[in-house]
Amino acid sequence: MGAGLLTAAASLRPVSGSARDVLDLLRPWVAGDDVEPLVVRTSGSTGEPKDVRLSRGAVLASAHATHARLGGPGQWLLALPVTGVGGLQVLVRSLLAEQEPVLLDDHDDLVDALRELDAPRTYASLVPTQLHRLASAGRLDVLAALDAVLVGGAALDPTLREQATSAGVRVVRTYGMSETSGGCVYDGVPLDGVAVALGPSGRIRLAGPTIFDGYDGDPGLTAEVLVDGWFHTADAGRLDEDGRLQVLGRVDDVVVTGGVNVPGPAVAARLREHPDLAAAEVLGVPDEEWGRRLVAFVVPRDGAAPSTQELRDWVAAERPRSWAPRQVVEVRDIPLLANGKPDRLALGRLVGEPA
Repeated sequence: MGAGLLTAAASLRPVSGSARDVLDLLRPWVAGDDVEPLVVRTSGSTGEPKDVRLSRGAVLASAHATHARLGGPGQWLLALPVTGVGGLQVLVRSLLAEQEPVLLDDHDDLVDALRELDAPRTYASLVPTQLHRLASAGRLDVLAALDAVLVGGAALDPTLREQATSAGVRVVRTYGMSETSGGCVYDGVPLDGVAVALGPSGRIRLAGPTIFDGYDGDPGLTAEVLVDGWFHTADAGRLDEDGRLQVLGRVDDVVVTGGVNVPGPAVAARLREHPDLAAAEVLGVPDEEWGRRLVAFVVPRDGAAPSTQELRDWVAAERPRSWAPRQVVEVRDIPLLANGKPDRLALGRLVGEPA
């Protein structure tokens, strides 16, 4: 099959290469001519990357379930890196649909690429940053012509989603990861065949045909997270009154500061609602007095300069006062990984946390 994508089991290496190279290498694999697993390297947004082994059955189960949920196969825009599971799944879905994907790399910008989609059913998979940029440029109209836009990889602000929906965009919020062959819960509802359960502490567990085979070269970690057919994620969640999954953030995103458990994602979501902020992320860092100190990294809108006290009061107006960040760091942009997720290690280095 070609080095770097699919090789003998004893020497598997993560997916690599250009989008066209990977697409060509995937064709016989999707057709069933090769049964070796894919190896996808995780983003490493919170630590060392891991090599995830995905069977052909798991990858295809995910792709078929996605098309079933969205209303059928169609033409896809590839606007994500093919080294990650999100980009790979766009290629796999395209091959199953027998539709050549539109590649963002072949165009000057995202708007030009979206305009090239021309099939009875059309789809795109984006990260929130891409959706935000289209909204800021006043070009959500190019998404409204699509049958669905999957958005995943990072937190999606409710305000941004509402703006897109009001413009006629069918936004589908996805939850998943490399270990689940990509998104496996759409708008809180598991894809066909996927099961969701919560552990005693609210830790999300997932099961079904899309789950990975294990971490390549790390049987210990594999045994730790794959238990009795269930994948124990690193995320915390809750089920609402309709049984839909609400993802609260990573288990380790709960910052214990001064003896109080503070859910970092909830604080970040509240900060993003501030009219003077364009973006915000929250991180807990070691602190001699508090154990861990809640730090907010914020991107002010042009000309705005909200003070730390103002932002603390803003959080406290809707959340417990103890959830208010004790430090606010202004940044020009939130550092992102290639897949659009916030680079938490880079944020930590801004406040002196060791890599």
